[in-house]
Amino acid sequence: MPKIPSAIELHKASKTLTLAYGDERYTLPAEFLRVHSPSAEVQGHGKPILQFGKLHVGLSSIEPAGNYALKLCFDDGHDSGLFTWDYLYELATQQETLWTDYLSALAAAGKTRDPEQSVVKLML
Repeated sequence: MPKIPSAIELHKASKTLTLAYGDERYTLPAEFLRVHSPSAEVQGHGKPILQFGKLHVGLSSIEPAGNYALKLCFDDGHDSGLFTWDYLYELATQQETLWTDYLSALAAAGKTRDPEQSVVKLML
């Protein structure tokens, strides 16, 4: 049985999505959702493609996808991932670990969250 949120709130100004499950509330930043999109563009058909430069991305809208998911539309044009109820609950409850892993992967790849910044490694 999927964990379906009892309330969903899009906060455009703070670029967050709040999900309520009874008394539990989770606030997920748009950047976090964007870099963890279930789309093929991000998941890469089994080999995830590291997303970077998404620091300022926001959510422009959310739409129901049948009775099983949400379609999140991001202001960078990305809108192809369907976030199932189970996947949203996983993102909400595992946010800290997933974010730490993402930041580690960015650092290892020499990438940054800021689209205005690039990392250059000097070989001395």
